[in-house]
Amino acid sequence: MSQQFLRAATLVVADGVSGRDLSNLHFKFSLKQRNLQTPNTCQIRVYNVSDDTANQVQKQFSKIILQAGYQGGDIGTIFSGTLVQVRRGRESPVDTYLDISGADGDLAMNFATVNTSLAAGSSFKDHLNVIAQAMGQHGVTLGYVGPLSSGTLPRGKTMSGMARDYLRDLCFANDSTFFIQNGVLNVVPHEGSLPGAAIELNSATGMIGFPEQTEEGIQIRCLLNPNIKIGGLVKINNADVQQAALNLSYTGARQNALLPKISTADDGLYRVIVCEHSGDTRGQEWYSDLICIAQGTPTTRALVSRGYT
Repeated sequence: MSQQFLRAATLVVADGVSGRDLSNLHFKFSLKQRNLQTPNTCQIRVYNVSDDTANQVQKQFSKIILQAGYQGGDIGTIFSGTLVQVRRGRESPVDTYLDISGADGDLAMNFATVNTSLAAGSSFKDHLNVIAQAMGQHGVTLGYVGPLSSGTLPRGKTMSGMARDYLRDLCFANDSTFFIQNGVLNVVPHEGSLPGAAIELNSATGMIGFPEQTEEGIQIRCLLNPNIKIGGLVKINNADVQQAALNLSYTGARQNALLPKISTADDGLYRVIVCEHSGDTRGQEWYSDLICIAQGTPTTRALVSRGYT
């Protein structure tokens, strides 16, 4: 990123036709994005909202669009999803708040269904197109799709049920995983990544402190960077990675057994499997917290150890 000062953020709630811009108000946000087959989530707290605006947000709007970055520099959408809950409260005698909770792709995951038959000779690509069409009816578009097996079925195939179940079966058969980010469905091999150049992280580009090896992966904190995506690559200096200490307690055997498997990458390239953006438009917080694994390493182990599955 060329500039990492003079923060900028926009917050819009909408219903598909009209919207309300809350960007000028004080708000905090916390996003959890994961390389998992479940919706990403967002928690936003907006301070001292008028009663009319609060009522409108509660009763009228159904979509959240949150952008963050820096004035005159990089600013991008870090969350676009469904408004799930609006809750009003008070932090002090003089400060009220409006809590807005959102989920990304939850309508497609929960309600998209398929009901069709394919003739003999159908491929995984054909099956994915059926799934994508069903999810598209709930606002999710198809993005990057990694290599799929080129084999075809000798007989016809009936698809009837939840689109997410067929998508999980397809990914299992192709050693891949899927995730939805900002309404875009991506299918990525377990040891692959999204296309694009790696984002270099160091003290000059916003990295805070030193990367640390844990049983979950390589943990990195940097200034909020909207360009960091789940499944994308970051590049760090391996000499900066702090080795994890062994847990010498009686219950530490499992943790210690995982550490050797969380290895550093020879080329310094790591795939992002967890990204948690947090910020305060009138406070100090403005961070991206990452968990990464060496490019070419399967994702499952790190996500299980973090309790995300």
